[in-house]
Amino acid sequence: MRALVAGVGNVFLGDDGFGVAVARHLAATGVPEGVEVGDYGIRGIHLAYELTSGYDLAILVDAVPAGRAPGTLCVLEPASPEPAPAFVDAHAMTPDAVLTLASGLDLPRGDRGGRVLLVGCEPADVSPGMDLSPPVAAAVPEAAGLVLELIAKEFAEGERQW
Repeated sequence: MRALVAGVGNVFLGDDGFGVAVARHLAATGVPEGVEVGDYGIRGIHLAYELTSGYDLAILVDAVPAGRAPGTLCVLEPASPEPAPAFVDAHAMTPDAVLTLASGLDLPRGDRGGRVLLVGCEPADVSPGMDLSPPVAAAVPEAAGLVLELIAKEFAEGERQW
């Protein structure tokens, strides 16, 4: 099985760089064989094309404001996207927009890709600056552990299906 962990967000907007921080943490500490970790930052179009590379699992990691306490983690499974529009604004590539674009691209395996999960963290401050707030910075190792747990669970279930 193959998995992609994609850290997304803008490192110049404080806690919006959470996904990138988690990707960097995982790259430094190591991941299981078959797992690729990428710092996609604000390169949503690049990520959309990468999602068409036949991964069995893709985990996007990002700041997800939802009114919870800063640093709170969540796991979401995005709904299947609607077909991609004819025009995509490269400056508005949220995870939903990335998945919509990827759904409209031709996949080499002729399928629509594997399972996609989003590991999110409630931001405290997304104003200009390159530092994560203390609660969000503290959530980085916890989120990395959560990502590894999700991968282990998915790979274990995938092994039973093979």
